[in-house]
Amino acid sequence: MDAWIPITIAAAAAQTLRFMAQRHLKVSGLSTSGATLARFVFSAPVVAVAIWTYAGATGQGMPALTPRFWVFALTGGLAQILATLCVVALFSERNFAVGISFKKTEVVLTAVAGFVILGDRVSAAGALALLVGFAAVLLLSEAPGAIGPWHRRVLTRAAGLGVASGVFFAMSAVGYRGAVLALPAGDVALRAGVTLALVTAAQTAVMVAWMRWREPGQVTRVLRAWRIVALVGGLSVLGSYGWFTAFALQSAAYVFALGQVELVFSILASVLVFGERIRGREYAGMALLAFSVVVLVAAA
Repeated sequence: MDAWIPITIAAAAAQTLRFMAQRHLKVSGLSTSGATLARFVFSAPVVAVAIWTYAGATGQGMPALTPRFWVFALTGGLAQILATLCVVALFSERNFAVGISFKKTEVVLTAVAGFVILGDRVSAAGALALLVGFAAVLLLSEAPGAIGPWHRRVLTRAAGLGVASGVFFAMSAVGYRGAVLALPAGDVALRAGVTLALVTAAQTAVMVAWMRWREPGQVTRVLRAWRIVALVGGLSVLGSYGWFTAFALQSAAYVFALGQVELVFSILASVLVFGERIRGREYAGMALLAFSVVVLVAAA
């Protein structure tokens, strides 16, 4: 079994747990930005110390940071902030499992972004997966009990947030893969760790500056909820490091395709933890989206 496969599955599991903890922060009173900051504020120093220790233990020097690296890394970091904001806001619109399903449009969108930016190609079967994935989004986008014209039932706030999160997550994935590949030296673990450390530090600085300007007092509230915030940060480190390492070993589109296993984890969380009910239409949409990913993997 290729190493990127178990690494990706572990990253998807950690990410599901992290979104669950962020959902708790959101519904317990933090703003969308506050719940988003929780994933960065404690993880940045932890990653920095860990990668510095790893570099010393393995006798590796820090790789040179090229302009190409910074372009990819900072673009990916900003896109990830915007994507996370969309997902956290989406939790107020629909249930947990459907929210994660909307987010998983990143799988098909990453294939497009990877081709445009990095030259990663998608076969005819991959193109079919894109169409199937779009049909799945249409199934998921209709609000419960909605009536009226088709376009009003499909073009909802939930659909917009979900698709936007997929676009931004796709941009972040391609950016991170490009950043890791742009580092000229070091093994996979070091290059992934350096990228993660620098990106999370930049994300923390941007989020804190923005919130002090636009949402005075929210940073303090985040720090006061340090127990849950620390849990979010720890899960974020595990998940992000897994994604970054997998991106270094395989194209972002196929990593996210396998990461669709997160759908299974989110359904279990939605039913067993949050006690939420999932409708037949939503199951059908999630199944169709999962099928589109299976087609994409088969085309790899």
